[in-house]
Amino acid sequence: MARFCLQLNAGIGRNLAMAFAADTGERKNSRKIERVELPEKVRNSRVLILGGTGRVGGSTALALSKFCPDLRIIVDVDLVIHTAGPFQQAEKCTVLEAAIRNQTAYLDVCDDTSYAWRAKSYMNQALDANVPAITTGGIYPGVSNVMAAELVRAAKSESKAELERLRFYYYTAGSGGAGPTILSTSFLLLGEEVVAYNKGEKIKLKPYSGMVNIDFGQGIGKQDVFLLNLPEVRSIHEVLGVPTVSARFGTAPFFWNWGMAAMTYLLPAETLRDRSKVQQLVQLFDPLVRAVDGIIGEKVSMRVDLDCSDGKTRIGIFSHKRLSESVGISTAAFALAILEGSTQPGVWFPEEPEGIAIEARETLLSRAAQGTINFIMNKAPWMVETDPKEIGFGIYS
Repeated sequence: MARFCLQLNAGIGRNLAMAFAADTGERKNSRKIERVELPEKVRNSRVLILGGTGRVGGSTALALSKFCPDLRIIVDVDLVIHTAGPFQQAEKCTVLEAAIRNQTAYLDVCDDTSYAWRAKSYMNQALDANVPAITTGGIYPGVSNVMAAELVRAAKSESKAELERLRFYYYTAGSGGAGPTILSTSFLLLGEEVVAYNKGEKIKLKPYSGMVNIDFGQGIGKQDVFLLNLPEVRSIHEVLGVPTVSARFGTAPFFWNWGMAAMTYLLPAETLRDRSKVQQLVQLFDPLVRAVDGIIGEKVSMRVDLDCSDGKTRIGIFSHKRLSESVGISTAAFALAILEGSTQPGVWFPEEPEGIAIEARETLLSRAAQGTINFIMNKAPWMVETDPKEIGFGIYS
């Protein structure tokens, strides 16, 4: 039977997972996570979740226990899942180092560019130790990377057109029910210059600028999104060879977007890069954010657009009613892929075929998409947007 450990206190791990289920996972409107039939080797695997008492870790634990209902908690493990963010401004990859040293497979939900590439620098150590590891393996980045990789693969198989531009668009209502960690992450990202790529050239832009209004389709509709410095931009550019790449994020209600944009002007970047000062801001805003969350909900949506030289745009959309549930399901999908042998020794991004084998991507996306209100891949924009515009002769834009 599959087993995992909550690192903070193995003895109370099961109670913590059950408490989290009562708090967020077992709501009347939640869709049931389907049990996955797994080989005996996978069912007998052991998993350590760092940050397992938090929102992301607890949601991952709950999702894994539903994928594998006979879950049992132990101390020695086969896989470490590092969900103990924020990852911004972290100086070392201590958990990855320990996993490699103990020859234990590794997965993190990092959403910080510097941390992700620091993790990649352990490639040779992981290869020597025969340890498979994935960094940025959550929902976004994570599932969004795999969506991008599949769009690129489909484009290359369908035509000889060149890849031109890939854009990530993300939306989360309020804090997404993910607690103060996502607030810390958001504030810390406001202190970082945005790195994007334009026709192969690396460019730097102001954080939370460049607003565009994006249609996320059924269940979400049109939302404003803003530039943020996210690790999938560089990894997609370098791994998949897309010359122009950017990422944008937006939230609701609208005044949260206004407030985040204002912070980039009113507060020095040094303040927004200081974890202790950001934590003070989080403590100040957290009660208000939680109150608003109760009204606005916690929907999450990702849209990935790929433009090619033949004029075609292919998109993928992934939307869920609750980020706190979806991030756990997504992370659990990556964990199962590693346990099933889809990841080679080394440190990989999700879009790399050594990270998630090409033939395993469909299964991963199918598992991650459980409970979604909308999940589509490789469609033209007019086929999925809520308000397509007809420009003549049956052609839509």
